[in-house]
Amino acid sequence: MAASSVPATGRHPSHNKAIGLAVAAAVGGFLFGFDSSVINGAVDAIEGQFSLSSTVTGLVVAVALLGCAFGAWAGGRLADRWGRTRVMVLGAVLFFVSSILSAIAFSAWDLIIWRVMAGVGIGIASVIAPAYIAEIAPAALRGRLGSLQQLAITLGIFAALLSDQLLAETAGGAAEELWLGWEAWRWMFLVAVVPAAIYGILALRIPESPRYLVSMGRHDEAVAVLERVLGADEDPRERVAQIEKGIEKDKDVAEKSSLRGPRFGLLPVVWVGILLSVFQQFVGINVIFYYSTTLWQAVGFDESQSFLVSTITAVTNVAVTFIAIALIDKVGRRPILLTGSAGMTISLAVMAIAFTQASGSGEDVSLPGSWGPVALVAANAFVVFFGASWGPLVWVLLGEMFPNRIRAAALGVAAAAQWIANFLITVTFPPMLDAFGATGPYLMYAVFAGLSFVFVLGKVPETKGVELEDMDDLPAARPRRTRA
Repeated sequence: MAASSVPATGRHPSHNKAIGLAVAAAVGGFLFGFDSSVINGAVDAIEGQFSLSSTVTGLVVAVALLGCAFGAWAGGRLADRWGRTRVMVLGAVLFFVSSILSAIAFSAWDLIIWRVMAGVGIGIASVIAPAYIAEIAPAALRGRLGSLQQLAITLGIFAALLSDQLLAETAGGAAEELWLGWEAWRWMFLVAVVPAAIYGILALRIPESPRYLVSMGRHDEAVAVLERVLGADEDPRERVAQIEKGIEKDKDVAEKSSLRGPRFGLLPVVWVGILLSVFQQFVGINVIFYYSTTLWQAVGFDESQSFLVSTITAVTNVAVTFIAIALIDKVGRRPILLTGSAGMTISLAVMAIAFTQASGSGEDVSLPGSWGPVALVAANAFVVFFGASWGPLVWVLLGEMFPNRIRAAALGVAAAAQWIANFLITVTFPPMLDAFGATGPYLMYAVFAGLSFVFVLGKVPETKGVELEDMDDLPAARPRRTRA
């Protein structure tokens, strides 16, 4: 194609179709974020209505994470058998049904079952979206499009917080009746059927991944999909031939199609993915969000202002994700991760130091003098560093770093590890807070953030500009061959 036929922006018109498909797939990330936050507005009302102990309440909140782990593990394997889009539909159906059943729950125990079902659907969506986006995206756009997953997650968190607040204010409280004799907390769950339905409809309309189509022998369909998303300077039939060659190579070494390897039973690249996922959660990002209300109260804000503060934090989380989207395909993955790790380590360490000056316990913590603002600034700095680096980039890497033959299955294992790590952090924070005060957990998170820097430096390879067909096993960080 002549240079004059390419827009001045440098992006071929066909790439707009790739962006559209990536946005559609990323709606699964919106469900992820929405579900992780919607329970926060309902938990006190649920605890009061069903007269729950703190232990059972904690189980209601955290049990969905275990369902997410199972959904992530199973979703990758189902995607290789059924296709990416069919598994997206399955995830949407599970989330849609669970939202309705959660809204009409008659006890804590059936609510736990429906929350697990919702978790399975979200776990599936968390795996399929990055895999699908990586497989339909041109290499030059793959990082930015992969970042849409995290952007959608942050938007889902914001939407859930806003929805919960509007419903609670309309009813006069989450436990008060709203419409049809239902309490507001039930409507909080029911609202989730809207994004679930949208996700399911989009999944039925978008084309299947070209790599899955080639693996099923449907070459003409794969060519048709690639013609829609590649620029005219790239031959879709040549790309299909590359994919087919990779699949044939995998058949010749069928034993390597397994995740099993010499290092504690798994391939080295799978361990890299697992540890990326674990570090993303072990830096304590979810605890920071859960504990933000106490931080604000420690510097003089009253409880009634906590929602506004939480919303500001959520908006900040959305905004900084755009930084990663803008830089990822220009700067690369490793530099952004390393910068994020360093920033998180410093900000978490400052928080830990600040809370050594705290008085009180539990939720009645106060910080004297300037220590309150110091802790508050450090907490928000942590959110900025995480949101601009580890938040979006881990999903990008999980979607692209694995060889084609194991991508979906390995991504499922890594995502399952992420959900389990999330669960462990969620359930261990309250007892650690009681035993050591806030200093203990934040110091631990700072240590994990420091270890994440060492891990990226030594083990995470740079994948910027590398075609998916060239993603063979990546045992250690080193410069990779890229295509012009």
